[in-house]
Amino acid sequence: MSKESQWPPKISRSKGLLHTQIANAVASSITLGHFRSGDRLPPERELAKGFGVNRLTVRQALAELQIRKLINRRTGRNGGTFVAEPIIEYDLTTFAGFSEQAQRLGHIASSRILRTEKVDADETTADELQLPPGSGVYEIDRLRFADELPVLLEHSSFPADRFSGLLAEPLHGSIYEVLDRRYDARPVRAVERITPINANVKTARLLGVTRGTPLLRVERVAFDVNGLPVESARDILRADRSRMLVWSFELPTK
Repeated sequence: MSKESQWPPKISRSKGLLHTQIANAVASSITLGHFRSGDRLPPERELAKGFGVNRLTVRQALAELQIRKLINRRTGRNGGTFVAEPIIEYDLTTFAGFSEQAQRLGHIASSRILRTEKVDADETTADELQLPPGSGVYEIDRLRFADELPVLLEHSSFPADRFSGLLAEPLHGSIYEVLDRRYDARPVRAVERITPINANVKTARLLGVTRGTPLLRVERVAFDVNGLPVESARDILRADRSRMLVWSFELPTK
């Protein structure tokens, strides 16, 4: 289907605030790939004509999209309104995998599988998964994308005896959903430690950055509803594509 037949979607004055409807319509078009990262949106006057509203309403919609980090507005000779490159906000107040976190923000999550192998767990991994030394684990390495841009390198280990046949499952999407569907062992909480690092040659090549670029390493142990560890992970995130949401605490007054 061509862009012309998809755009602009219809809005209705009976369905709420017009500028919010327009903002949601643009956000949906970004999610569906009608507009991609770096694309220039039509000028305000064209958007106003297409949606049948005035330019002030369009400006309100664009301001909302800018607050949601979905667009960038530039001034000058080559200025305009552009679709922003994806920023993944990792909500540390709840626990969810990358696919779910990306989808919450309207991004399309995808994966490239780099390696899958059954190995003997090293001492640290066996300890984190509460396994006897040398127990078998499935290691899965993946490069994760948001809107086709690489943002995350995953290295995860899962107990092989408990999750027999895991490597035969479809692993391009959410592995947590596979754990839930086949093994009734969806992770519901995790202990994570975040450390700043610099990109080496390999990680720089995979994540599309230069050597020495600041990255974030996340060490994670994830647990199911019964408190049993199901995953030991070492992830590397692009710091320029990541944002962490944490709790704020109000200190008691004296």
